[in-house]
Amino acid sequence: MLNAYSTYDINSYKSQINQENLLDEDSFLCVDEEEVMQQANNHVQEIAAADCHQPPERYIRQEHKEYGNFTTNGREFSPAEIPVIDVSLLPSSPSELHNLKSAVTTWGCFQAINYGIESSFLEKVREIGKLFFGLPADEKKKYLREADDVDGYGNDMVLSDDQILDWNDRLYLTIVPKHQRKIQFWPQNPTHFREVLDEFSSKVELIFEAVLKALARSLNLDEDCFLNQYATSEKIGARYNYYPPCPRPEKVLGVKPHADSSAITLLLQDEEVEGLQVLKDDQWFGVPIVPDALTINVGDQIEIMSNGIFKSPVHRVVVDSEKERMTLAVFCPVQSNQVIGPVEGLITDETPRLYKNVTYSLDFFLKIFQQGRRPIDACKI
Repeated sequence: MLNAYSTYDINSYKSQINQENLLDEDSFLCVDEEEVMQQANNHVQEIAAADCHQPPERYIRQEHKEYGNFTTNGREFSPAEIPVIDVSLLPSSPSELHNLKSAVTTWGCFQAINYGIESSFLEKVREIGKLFFGLPADEKKKYLREADDVDGYGNDMVLSDDQILDWNDRLYLTIVPKHQRKIQFWPQNPTHFREVLDEFSSKVELIFEAVLKALARSLNLDEDCFLNQYATSEKIGARYNYYPPCPRPEKVLGVKPHADSSAITLLLQDEEVEGLQVLKDDQWFGVPIVPDALTINVGDQIEIMSNGIFKSPVHRVVVDSEKERMTLAVFCPVQSNQVIGPVEGLITDETPRLYKNVTYSLDFFLKIFQQGRRPIDACKI
């Protein structure tokens, strides 16, 4: 689930990268609005609808360059035995708290149930996404993201001319705090889109707080120690992901291998079509669909704060040859505006500090990501 982040100036970032000799001047495609919008118009949904028999070259994987380039030796991907955690029990059940800690130290993720959202409401959340992506192209393009932003409708943000693009379209929206929402990108069609997403946003905030407190308690820390590293203005972003069928699914990826920069990411999976995979012990595992569950993974920020106890999992998305897939990912928060670092109570002679104090911002993340490395590795001492 590769994060979309808060607003930034791509020309400023381009200049920064060039100064550090990470990429040549000519390697950037999106250096002006016209070129950015030209890329934005090449939506994957439209490419798939054209009934092409081979994906365009820009989407063809270069497996030897991918992080986690491990084969299955001809075998099917094994299903991941992701633990199911009852969120309602976390405040009162030591055994469920232990299960949470075990899940996040082992897999970096868990399947959350009983987290305070009715299944009937989840149907509404899915429905508005499906209705949006089912609109005519001209209607969806009313919400195209701007050249220097991530909010809005689009697909992969193109930063270099050798970048392999993800086989998906997305609608990214800042949902928290409310005063930083860019409401012009919130669709008015379907008519109940804004109302449903607004209600969902309020519920997500409660889940984010409950999970972070539980993670802290599982380490015998003050329950607010992770939350206290964030400012009240931290942004939470929601991203609808639409993965059209691809005639050669083995040639593309819905999302390239990565780990999230967020503290935690909540994923509302498609009801029927699987696609999320996590990397564990040099092997890719398929994440199964659990009805009404939210798949929650920790991100790099929590790995840093926990001094490496909790693992930010590398994951990717594969696509289907016949079936479309739609998910909703929520990044809590998308980046850190504050300096974050390992909690002091976790640093001892036996468990020395593993990470520096850092500001885990978009510029930092992209700078390292464009080098083909995991950004969190640059934070290690």
